[in-house]
Amino acid sequence: MSSEQASSSGQGKRLNKYISDTGHCSRREADKLIEQERVTINNKLPELGTKVQPGDKVKVDGKLIGAVAADKSDRIYIVYNKPVGITCTTERHVKGNIIDAIGHKERIFPIGRLDKPSEGLILLTSDGDIVNKILRAENAHDKEYDVTVNQPISGRFLQKMSRGVPILGTVTKPCTVESRGRDRFTIILTQGLNRQIRRMCEFLGYEVLKLKRTRIMHITLGNLRPGQWRNLTQKELDVLNKAVEGSSKTAPEKR
Repeated sequence: MSSEQASSSGQGKRLNKYISDTGHCSRREADKLIEQERVTINNKLPELGTKVQPGDKVKVDGKLIGAVAADKSDRIYIVYNKPVGITCTTERHVKGNIIDAIGHKERIFPIGRLDKPSEGLILLTSDGDIVNKILRAENAHDKEYDVTVNQPISGRFLQKMSRGVPILGTVTKPCTVESRGRDRFTIILTQGLNRQIRRMCEFLGYEVLKLKRTRIMHITLGNLRPGQWRNLTQKELDVLNKAVEGSSKTAPEKR
C-alpha cells in the first residue's frame, strides 16, 4: 500500500505529526514545509493528509529524518530565562535568535514565544507533539507575568485589567491581577492573544516598560538568571504530560 492510499485507510501516522515527533519542528511548521514541497516520502511529494507507514523514508530538504523513540527517551525539554533582545525564532539568520543564544547541541525549538522586548520563562523542546498540546486554548494553562508600567497604577486599572479589556476585536478573558507596588503588578493569563498584556495596558493609557514571564503552569524560573537554562526535572515533565492529556485545538501564543 502506498502512503497516498494509506492516508485514507486510517493506518500509519500523519506526516506532520511524524515530522513533529522527530523533533525537527512543530506540527504547524511541518505543514508549511509540506506545502512548500520541501518534504518527500520515498522521494515523492506527498499531500498534507498523507500518512507515513513503517519503512517509508521521509526527507526534509533532501535529508532523511528518523522516527522518534517509542518512549521519547531521546527528547529534550528545557526551561530558559530569555533575556530582553533575544528573538523566539528558529531561523538562524535572524540576529539574536533563541537557538544560537542557548547553543544546545540538539535540535530544539520554543513552545510559544515571548516578544523580543520581553523576558523570562520559555520552554524549549525537541518533542514536537508536546508543543501542540501545550498551545491548546481549551486547557486554560496559567501563565504568570511581572509587569512594570510607566505611571502609577490605580484601583480602576487593576479592576479593568482583571475583568477584561477590548483588544483585537474581542474582550480578554477575566484574569487575576495584583498590585506589586506603585507602578508594578502581576497578571495571570489563560489566553495567548498577540501582545496581549501590552495591548491591554495601551488600551487603558499605560505603557509597559518591563514584562517578565515568571511561571508557566507548575514550572517556574527558580534561580535561573537571564540567559541561563536547565532541563525539566522528571517530576515537572510528568506533571506537564498529565496536564496536557486530551488536548485538541491549537492556539497561538504571543506577548
